[in-house]
Order: sequence, then C-alpha cells, then structure tokens
Amino acid sequence: MKTYRILAALVGSALASLTASAQFDPAQMPLPMVGTADHGHAYPGAIVPFGMVQLSPDTPIQGWDGCSGYHYSDSAIRGFSHTHLAGTGCGCLGDVLVMPTVGEVRLDAGTPGKGYTSRFSHGRELATPGYYRVYLDDPQVTAELTATPRCGFHRYTFPAAEDAHIILDLVHGVGNKTAEATIEFENDTTISGSRISDGWGGQRAVYFVMQCSKPFAAFGLEQGKKRLAGAEARKGKGRDLKGYVSFKTTAGEVVLLKVGISGTGIEGARKNLAAEIPGWDFGCARDAAVQQWRDLFNTFRIKAFDPHVRDTFYANLYLCCQAPILYNDVDGTYRGMDHQNHSGAGFQNYTIFSLWDTYRAEHPLLTLLQPERVDDMVQSLLAEYRESGLHTTPIWPLWANETWCMIGYHSVPVIVDAYLKGFRGFDGEAAYQAMRDTAMQDRNGLKDYRELGYVVSKPRGEATSRTIEYCVDDWCIARMAEALGHTEDARLFYQRCSNYRNHFDRSVGFFRGRKADGSWRTPFVDNALVGDEYTEADAWQYAFGAQHDLPGLIALYGGDQGFIKKLDALFEADSTIQTDIPDISGLIGQYSQGDEQCHHVAYLYNYAGAPYKTQQRVRQVMATLYDDTPWGQCGNVDCGQMAAWYVFSALGFYPVTPASGIYIIGSPVVKEAVVCLDAKKYGGRKFIVQAENNSAKNIYIQSAWLSGKPLARAWLTHSEITAGGVLRLVMGPKPNREWGRAQEARPPATMPEGFQYRELPPPSDDKPVVLALPIRVVCGADHPVESFVPDPNLLFGGVNHKEVAIDTSAAHAAPAGVYQTERYAKDLSCTYPVPKSGRYLVRLHFAEIFDNEAGKRRENVLINGQPVLQDFDIYAAAGGLNKAVVKEFAGITPDAHGDIVIRVKTVPESPDKNAKLCGLEILAADAGR
Repeated sequence: MKTYRILAALVGSALASLTASAQFDPAQMPLPMVGTADHGHAYPGAIVPFGMVQLSPDTPIQGWDGCSGYHYSDSAIRGFSHTHLAGTGCGCLGDVLVMPTVGEVRLDAGTPGKGYTSRFSHGRELATPGYYRVYLDDPQVTAELTATPRCGFHRYTFPAAEDAHIILDLVHGVGNKTAEATIEFENDTTISGSRISDGWGGQRAVYFVMQCSKPFAAFGLEQGKKRLAGAEARKGKGRDLKGYVSFKTTAGEVVLLKVGISGTGIEGARKNLAAEIPGWDFGCARDAAVQQWRDLFNTFRIKAFDPHVRDTFYANLYLCCQAPILYNDVDGTYRGMDHQNHSGAGFQNYTIFSLWDTYRAEHPLLTLLQPERVDDMVQSLLAEYRESGLHTTPIWPLWANETWCMIGYHSVPVIVDAYLKGFRGFDGEAAYQAMRDTAMQDRNGLKDYRELGYVVSKPRGEATSRTIEYCVDDWCIARMAEALGHTEDARLFYQRCSNYRNHFDRSVGFFRGRKADGSWRTPFVDNALVGDEYTEADAWQYAFGAQHDLPGLIALYGGDQGFIKKLDALFEADSTIQTDIPDISGLIGQYSQGDEQCHHVAYLYNYAGAPYKTQQRVRQVMATLYDDTPWGQCGNVDCGQMAAWYVFSALGFYPVTPASGIYIIGSPVVKEAVVCLDAKKYGGRKFIVQAENNSAKNIYIQSAWLSGKPLARAWLTHSEITAGGVLRLVMGPKPNREWGRAQEARPPATMPEGFQYRELPPPSDDKPVVLALPIRVVCGADHPVESFVPDPNLLFGGVNHKEVAIDTSAAHAAPAGVYQTERYAKDLSCTYPVPKSGRYLVRLHFAEIFDNEAGKRRENVLINGQPVLQDFDIYAAAGGLNKAVVKEFAGITPDAHGDIVIRVKTVPESPDKNAKLCGLEILAADAGR
C-alpha cells in the first residue's frame, strides 16, 4: 500500500507540472519542414499518421537528394503529387501530379514562365502536421492541402482569370517512368484514371478518382505530345499522357479538388473518396487530420529545458509516423505481392517497410506508441510472404513489390519483437515457419553462411555485413523457436547466430572478409571497402554490429576495458572514409549517426560497466546532429528510424537488441515526460520519466529510482514500462562512475547459459608483397584476371564492379575483366618499387562503366609527380560506355626512392568526385612493343 501511495503521488505531481505547458500544441508547429534540407529526404506535405496519401509539393531537384520529391534548396514547385517516400535513400512514387495555373495551357513542367512550374518562397510557405499551404508566384494562386488516410484534398484560391486551369500530369514521377496511364473525363466535375510505372521494385499501379467543386468549362488531353480535341479528348490511354481542365475565376475564388487513390482499381479509389471525403468542407477535413496528429502527440507529453529541444522531439515523433503506410481500400481490399486483389483479409494491410532501418528502433517504438497497428503490420508482412511465392519474409516491400533493398531478413526482428511483447493478433507458429523458411534459402550468400559459417567474400558482395546481420536475425528466430517449444531449432539458430565470430581477425581487431578456403581477403583497410565488404559502411561501423550478443562481443575485444577502449577509438578516430557516398554522414570520429549501423553503439558502454560514457555520447549526438530546422536530420530519415532513435534517446532509454525486451538507459533531454499507454493494450497506464536538474550541462545520471525504489541498474524491461510507473533520474554535470558499473547492474546476457562458442579463425598474417617485373595489376579486383593480378598493397580507395561486355579493340588492351572493375577515390596513388637504373613503359587502363555521358568524370593523372593526363574524360576519350582506353607513357624513370608512383585525382569541377583506374602495367622499356 505504501508503494502504491508513493507511486500515485509521483504520477499526480508529474501530471500537474505538465499542465502548465498545456497551451503548447505541436500540431500547430512547422514540424514537417524538419529534414527537408541536406540529406534528410523528408517531404513537407499533408498526411495523416501512416496514411496511404502523402499529398506534397514536388520541386525540380533531381538525383539522390530528390528522393522525396521535394528539397528545401529549391525555389520552384512543379505541382502536388499524392504519394511520396518518407526519407528514403532511393526515389519512387510521385503519382498523380496536379498543378493550378493561369494563362496559356502549358503541359510541360519546364521552368517558371516556360512551363507549368511556378516560383515560390519559403516566406510564403507553411507546413504543419496534416496541412500544407504555399503561394505560387507565377499563377498567383494560394494552394492548400490536407489529407485523409486514402484521399487528398486541395483548396486553390485563384486570382481573377479568364483562363484558369488545373493540370494533371501522369508522366511525372519521382525516380520512375510511366509504363501506361489512363485518363477519363467522366463528366464536367469528375476525372478518373490510372498510372502504371516502372521504378524501384518493379511495375506498380495507382488508380484515382478526382472531383472538382467547379464544373469544367473545358478540358483536354495530350498524348505523345499531341493535343487531342473533341470526343478524342474525353478518354486517353498511353505512356505519355497528360490532361487539363479550364474555367473562369473571379478574384479570390476558391476551387476545391478532392482525390481518392487506390492500389486495387478505379472503383476502389471511388469508394475511398466517397467514404473519406463525402462533402466539400476543406476546413473540416483539415481539422480532422490535425486532430489525428494531436491525439498521437498526446501519447508523449514532455517538458524540456529548451523549447528547441521540445520542438525537435515532436518533429522527430512526427517523422516516426509516416511509414509504414496503409495499403488497402476502405472495405479492406488490397493489392497483394502476387499482384492480385485480396478481400476479406480481416486486417489493415500496410506497405513501405524499410526494414533494414526500422527494425532497430522504429518498430519497437510503435509497440509503445501505436500498439493498435502492430498486429496488422505483422499480418501484412506474413501476407506478403504467402503471396509473393519468394520463400522469404519481406526485405523492403513497396506497393505490392519486393525491392530487395539492403541485406538481412529484418522482418524477422519485427515479428519476433511483437510476439515476445505479447502481441497475438497473428498466428505465431505460421510466422515462425515463414521465418525459418526464409533463413534456410540459398540466396544472397545464405548457402555459404549455413555451410561454412560465414558469407564468402567477393567484390561488391558485402559479405562481412551480411554475416553479421544474418546473425542478428537468427538470434531472433532462436528466441521465437524457444518460445514455441522448438528446442532443436532453437539450438540450431543460437549456433548460427554466433557465426559473426568467423569474421573476427584478432590481428587487426576488426571483422573482415574471408574467402571460400578460409583465408582472409586482402588487402584490409579499416576505413575502406565501403559497399564492397561492408554495407554503406567501413569496418569501424560494423565493429559493433553483433547487437544480439554484447557479452560475446566484449570478450572478443579483451573484456570490459578493451571493449571501452575500442568504443572510445570509434568516436575519436579520424573521420576520413575512402568513399564519396553521402549515406555515411553525421560523423563523430568513425561513428556514423546518419546511417543506421551505429544507432545502438553509443549505448554499449552500459554493457561494460561505464554508463557515464553512454550518457556523454548520446547527449553529444542529440545536441550536435539533430535540431528543429529543415537541416535537423543528419542523414536520411529512412521511414522513421533516424527519428525514432531521437525519440527514444530524448526519453532516456533505447532498445539496443530488439526482441530482447530490454531498454538501455542513456541520458534524457526531457525534464519530464509522460508516456500515455494505450487503453486497450496497456490499460491506459502511464510511464513517467523525471530528470531532476536536467540541462545542457547536467548530462550525467547521479542516481536513479524506479517507482520509488532505488535503481542501481542502467536498463529497463518492456514490462516495467508498460506496467506504468515513474523513472526518476537525478542529473548533474559530473559523471557518477559507480552507477551501473557493477556486474549485476548490467543488461542480462542474451545467449543461453553455458553456450559454447566455436573456435575463432586463425589470425591473419598480412605482409607487404613486392610485385616483380613485368607488373600487371587489376586495380579493382582481389582475384587475378589472366596475367593481371590484384595488388595486396593497394589499401586506399573504394572498388567497384559491373558485369558488362567491354569493347577491348584498343591497341594493347587488357582482358575485359580488368575493365569491369575499378578502384576509385578523390585522390588515389599506387606505388611500385623497381630497379633504379631502368627506364620503363607505363601503361594505364581505363573504361567508363558507370557515368553515361561526357563531362561527368574528369581526372588528372600524374606519374612521379609529373602531369601526364590533364582534365582527362574517360567517356569522351573512349567515345562511349564500356570501351577500353589505353594510355602509354614511355621512358619513365623511378623517383629518388626507386619507385614509380601513379596518381589519379579528380578535377575539382568534376560532377563525379571520384577519379578511377582499372588497371596498370609497368614494363621494361622495350617489353611493351
């Protein structure tokens, strides 16, 4: 009874203190603008939580930073399309674009004044959750947008105009091309149609019905650049299809447009529109969308010591709730992975699962934030398994397609985490069998992984990353097998999940690639092999990838002190990485917050008895790499994972090992937070975090209590959070090195008691290799190509490979395999010792196999410091792609050290910032003739 009274008093006190900030309404804040600049890839438009429609402006920017359709650096808008991806690293969607215009009918986007694209300024742009508004300078139209789950609602305020229009462009897409489109003007207020596109993951269909509040005075179609008239203009079909409607407007006249979409067919879109926007009250629809966000934000009610921290928290909470998205009609019908329509499913179907990212924190967060959706999301994953016929649970599903993006089979942690947290709205045994089937396939290195205990290293194969991530997933399968009583399977998968050790080289202290014969792949460079041995990372970022077995990882690094030393080295290392891919961002040393491999790493100090170091690092990340501006995400939002990390970390705890039910305590940036748990799932209980004396300087936990009792351990369980209670932390400016240090205060072991690890592989014995004349080197491979051999001393630069036919008709061309590979860097040098007395012929081999036009890659080439090729354009020199270019330089003498040094470096103005070299030869002066 005493404990209950203490708890009740603590809860009452926290709730009362939060009332003072009740006037703050995050639903009225410009949260959607956060992450729209730099590499955040967020979009600012209107969406309801997890809605199928993302009605947002598209700007002209192309390429990687245009993945969401919008970029803050742009000053023009092409139009408003109804589907967008939330912060991904690959572009797609952008379906059904509409744009209000005035004047001549222009159906090409063009540029402002020469097409339907319009200028705009951020000063006349507003984005709040569920609502977007912008003034379009060229047509002088104010555009307002809101959304329901499956419909978009537009409100356009026109000037006085004899020739006002709404353009419908079905050619437009983000990162995809139209395969076929249809438009039908059903009557003078209704248009229906479809857009089938070829893009990321394969062919995808979206169907629409749109209704206009103002009857069309005229309408028309353009098909294949040809304007259609009369009866021809009422209905069209083709790849290059656009339409328009026209009417006269008075000054300030409002024209409303409502659009329903569907993945099943036009009639599905019609049903969605009729059900979700039956009338014409834009304000009512907007208010309903805003209220959905307000209800969601009320789940986490916080006080912070800085209003910018508060706003950053809610911006990230907003970004957590844009994916996965609903992917069905109001009657439950959805388009399955078999590209057939399925009705009567009994669950809400979802798509857009960026699982490589979101298994880490986004999905664990949803078990607390939106538990009513969790069973449906798992049901969706299992339906995709059944309907695809691919014998895999989903990898990265997108609108009834499997994109096969990224590695692992990370739907497994999502499913297992849900099951072990008590979600039972799906068949656990069927889920287990689907996961087991996935793990027993041969694709993507799994055959090697099962038979050898590791994925065999091959150029561009990302083998080391694959093995480590398969281990994480297999640990989850073992946990599920254990829970269901599959004892032998549990033993099998626990053994498999220790396979990460087969990549650990004790001589270098990193996980690295191994060949089929068990030998180590050479050369090894700890800050290279990005996209080659490691997925969007180097060896540093995968040094702590075995997030499922932290005690085992600590042992590999020599115990607590060795582990802490390795973690410190990660954060303190030089940030140079031998690649120019933008995914690796948000660097603190070699720690990368901007990509997901490191998201759990700052919390690992707790496992070695040094929680104060975790507290320092997580606060550093939050303070320096997140804020409440358009630049407030240090990398791609990645369907909420980047944001979920912040939400958890701001609250003060994080799920390092999904499916373990354990949250590691960090250092909250909130002063108080009330987590209002779901009434149906968790009885409406509240979990409260109080951080006394918290400030930007008081980042260290001095002491802790859980529901009135002293807390000596630096972790919580899921059941402790969902039972409700108060986590009280006293903060200070200096670390308490004793709190959480004791062995019994550390997170529990995750491997079975008495588990026996297999022996580690023999350590490497990498020694410098001196190549003898004649020297023939294939620069981008680690296997010979006829007489060309890899150089194990080439430690700098990335490598790339493409299986294409090569034209080797150039004189003295190397075998085609040499040109199918490349070594690249901004500045790359190759050094070869030769007899000082000789004179040599140097022959360099190039082929452009990636950049598909002249001027994209330009480089300078030097031999022993002397320029031999300046502003060299491989594509231009070859006259196209996939053609060998051979450059010879005679009479070369060694430098003072007896070396021939070949250096390639990018020209500063080159669009591609990497210079490249495919192969080289150094021959005695008369040997090459």
